[in-house]
Amino acid sequence: MLIGIGGVSRSGKSTLARMLVNYFRDSGKTAIVLYQDDFVFPTTQIPHVKDKVDWEHPLSINHDLLWETVRFYRERFEVVIVDGFLAFHDSRLREQYDKRIFVQVSRETFLQRKENDLRWGYIPRWFFDHIWESYLKYGIPDFTQHAYVRISGETAYDPEEIIPLIS
Repeated sequence: MLIGIGGVSRSGKSTLARMLVNYFRDSGKTAIVLYQDDFVFPTTQIPHVKDKVDWEHPLSINHDLLWETVRFYRERFEVVIVDGFLAFHDSRLREQYDKRIFVQVSRETFLQRKENDLRWGYIPRWFFDHIWESYLKYGIPDFTQHAYVRISGETAYDPEEIIPLIS
């Protein structure tokens, strides 16, 4: 099974991916998460906005390498989960997903979580706005083309509610 998890930065995609991979492993299946962030190009090859690397742009991701890696792991694992802001951008992946999960949060929740995320040091407020605008432009899939499970990332996940939606 190939599962895609998309949504804006700090929406809870990785938390959900870890929960699901643990669920599948506890169920006796081989499962792995591939994080789209692990497939970014070197910063010298990524577009910039003002003086910042534009991690939110589709050209920041090596989609070919991600696609090849997914194909490799699908032959070796029963469940492969792709977690990323642009998880539904590449048509090859989008067409292959058995399940597509879109994690939704409000702009207010995104901003609050992003402001509290100190991993990258100081980030100017204009860049938070840029991330949100990029999400609106590139991160929201066309819900009319495929079936998506929409999950709120506003509160803690309840496995009892989520697992039936993807089984």
